[in-house]
Amino acid sequence: MTSKKTVVVKGSIPQGAKSFCINFKVGRCKDIALHINPRLNEKIVVRNSFLNGNWGQEERELTLNPFQPGQYFELSIRCGNGRFKVFANGQPLFDYNHRFREFQQIDTLEINGDVVLSYVHSWEQKSG
Repeated sequence: MTSKKTVVVKGSIPQGAKSFCINFKVGRCKDIALHINPRLNEKIVVRNSFLNGNWGQEERELTLNPFQPGQYFELSIRCGNGRFKVFANGQPLFDYNHRFREFQQIDTLEINGDVVLSYVHSWEQKSG
């Protein structure tokens, strides 16, 4: 992962879905720099990090929740020097300040749970 890198995840949420997660992980260690966890039954989107064997404090507050059973979504996650900026369906969703400062070591994207993926792609914005 680098500053100015964007990851786009498109998919849909099946009826009866309970939750899914998107994890930006660090190499062979078990650290998760960014954990995005829509919990459909609670109608929230939890954000957190798993560092040195421990979960941090959850961030739960959002003005909108784009994740609903039977709905399509497009998530755009852009890494910056100080934080991730996350957009859902073209609208700002949340910012997540880096808790794992060496974000350049993030090398794995893990997506699992109640979600049907249709597209996953990443690119880096070139300076110019």
